[in-house]
This record gives sequence, structure tokens and C-alpha cells, in this order.
Amino acid sequence: MLLDTHVLVWWLYKPELLSVPARKAINSGDNRLFVSAVSAYEIAAKHRLGKWPEVAELTREFDDILVSQSITSVPIASHQARMAALFHAEHRDPFDRLLAAQALSEEFHLITRDPVFAHFGVLTIW
Repeated sequence: MLLDTHVLVWWLYKPELLSVPARKAINSGDNRLFVSAVSAYEIAAKHRLGKWPEVAELTREFDDILVSQSITSVPIASHQARMAALFHAEHRDPFDRLLAAQALSEEFHLITRDPVFAHFGVLTIW
């Protein structure tokens, strides 16, 4: 299971915002949880811009927090970066494009509230 950036933040700070199926998928001991390196970038960038003040600790201690939650960080590979750039979907958000490419190439289900991932053919849980 790959967690979308907002899902990671909500899981850590506002789990009540997650859907019941999302919470069950995250809590299930049968699922391995992954977070993309692109989420680290997105969180830090939005925090720096003042859009996400509540993630200061996550910005500083991203890797340690993932380890404490038994979540594995996934690097972005060059083939995934190319795939993200070459998608024919009109969606322009580079974070979403990279998450879609990772989910497809690694055969992850993506836990997300964002319906845009259907345009990329990503299997989602919400």
C-alpha cells in the first residue's frame, strides 16, 4: 500500500479524516505500508510556503517518523520519473504524476481520497 501525501499527514495528525476503508487498510497487519520520497518533498515544500504549518515535526524528522510507524520510504527511480512525465493524462500536478507512476510500476494500491488517480489507471483505496 502506497500512502498519498495527505493520507500520511492525516494518519499522523488527524486520523478521523481518513475513511473507514483507508484506516482498515493502514491498520491491517497484512499490508506493508510505503511512502514515496516525493511525499517528503511535497510536505517540506508546502510547510516552507506556510501551507501546512502543522507538519513542522514531520518535515524535520520524516525518516524517523516513518520508521516509528513501520512505513517504508520508496525512492523515485528514473524509469518512474520518465513514466510520470510521459503520461497522457491532462493532470499537471507533478507530485500526483510521480505517485501514479510509482504505484503502477511497483504494483501498489494507492490509499488516497483524490479521484484523479483513476485517470492514470491506479488502483486506489478510499
